[in-house]
Amino acid sequence: MKSEDSILAAIAGYVDTLGFVALFGVFTAHVTGNFVLIGAEVAGFGQRAFMKLMALPAFIAGVVVSSVLLRSMQGATPSRAACVLYAVQAALTLAFCLAGVGVSPVVHADGASVIVCGMVGAAAMGVQNAHSRLVSRPGMPDTVMTGNVTQVVPDMTDMLSPQTPPGIKVAARARIGKILPAVLAFATGAIAGAVA
Repeated sequence: MKSEDSILAAIAGYVDTLGFVALFGVFTAHVTGNFVLIGAEVAGFGQRAFMKLMALPAFIAGVVVSSVLLRSMQGATPSRAACVLYAVQAALTLAFCLAGVGVSPVVHADGASVIVCGMVGAAAMGVQNAHSRLVSRPGMPDTVMTGNVTQVVPDMTDMLSPQTPPGIKVAARARIGKILPAVLAFATGAIAGAVA
């Protein structure tokens, strides 16, 4: 599917930002961002490290479930494997949204229901992150945009430079055409998650 990366990027942007805004700064997709926030807590500048700590095992659980599921489906086509992971991710993402509605308005970040909500979101994003590692398909990272933005910048530089050979410009334009829609979709998802 040509727009698969953009759709997944929009979902990741939405879920990560919604979790960050509504659940006192927990990252669900950029789960390593929680390490930074935990470090700030240790230094006396953060708050509510427990929820951020709990996001990591939940994220890992999403990856493990994905791996075990696909291992049990040996011989399945990449398309079939992708469908199974999409179904698991959709169920977890729906559970995250329903749990969020159930705990609203969130007033106590350390409440069990709030922590479970964040963990379910992190598990959903663990499944999405595992997908690109476990299912062979052309594509790009769709939950973390740093590498994608890093690729777009030198490609744009190559396209704008008069000294760039035509063949390199064509390749750069093709990469930008693949990457930029996902970056913009992630940003759109993040904005939607922030205002949700």
